[in-house]
Amino acid sequence: MTRYIINRLLSAIPTLIAISIVVFAILALAPGDPMGEFATNPSITAEVRENIRRSLGLDQPLPIRYIKWAWAFIQGDMGYSFTSRSPVSELILQRLPTTLWVAGLAYLLAVFIAFPLGIISAIKRYSIFDQIATTFAFLGFSLPPFFTGLLFIIIFSVQLNWFPFIYNSTLEVTNLQTLIEQIKQSIMPICVLALYQSAVLMRFIRSAMLEQLNQDYVRTAYAKGLPNFTVIQAHVLRNALIPVVTLIALDIPSLFTGALITEQIFRIPGIGALLIESIYRSDTPVVMAITFIYAILVVVFNLMADILYGILDPRIQYQ
Repeated sequence: MTRYIINRLLSAIPTLIAISIVVFAILALAPGDPMGEFATNPSITAEVRENIRRSLGLDQPLPIRYIKWAWAFIQGDMGYSFTSRSPVSELILQRLPTTLWVAGLAYLLAVFIAFPLGIISAIKRYSIFDQIATTFAFLGFSLPPFFTGLLFIIIFSVQLNWFPFIYNSTLEVTNLQTLIEQIKQSIMPICVLALYQSAVLMRFIRSAMLEQLNQDYVRTAYAKGLPNFTVIQAHVLRNALIPVVTLIALDIPSLFTGALITEQIFRIPGIGALLIESIYRSDTPVVMAITFIYAILVVVFNLMADILYGILDPRIQYQ
């Protein structure tokens, strides 16, 4: 197992290098200029703009800029934002708690909803419960988050006035009242995300369970007289989790980048909003750091999924 993990990590290095080169080249060659916001300022002359460009290293050839960025990233330095001149790591750390609070809680809620619904729906196939759960899944999957978010704002903010429709980023939780306000302003974005994610997970879990319920080993277990709960919990569910683990392992890294559309609708100052703002302003260091960290997380969680395969299915051996 240790040798397998080391080999996977070593094989991931060329993949990450290739990803970083492609992303860096795309961002460098994309339309847009970090100095564009100074072009309309008459007090900043062309000479001053050129000096700023030189101080940011934008006058150097693309390969030199990439090598400097890669070496600094390896040392833990993500560089400085072109627009705010703040360290990129500080900008990310400022937005990360909000993203994990909203997107993380939404995904946990989606998992807690999807697993029991998917399992019971598969066991009671074509029942009334299955039809209701399937309708819920199709409804949640069909409605895009931006439509659901706007619908929630109209109903619960404008009509009922239950929750604020704009996320207050300056709110600090210091007592019970501020905690309640924090929960109230987080309910709608969390529910919007959880509705869509639980629908996807529920359909996937149901399909995986149905595929296993028709296998010969399940009929053999029932023929031996094993209780229904034992067959589902010890045999069917364990095998059905293998494809589900893959889906969850690919979903978890996306929590880091946040929910781009939902954060824009509710004005949540998360990493997704930071990424959109940085792309709009051609702030290459911020976009590069967020994109590359996401790539690293995808590689790491894919490795974790492969390790979980061996735990769920003893027949899988890593030599």
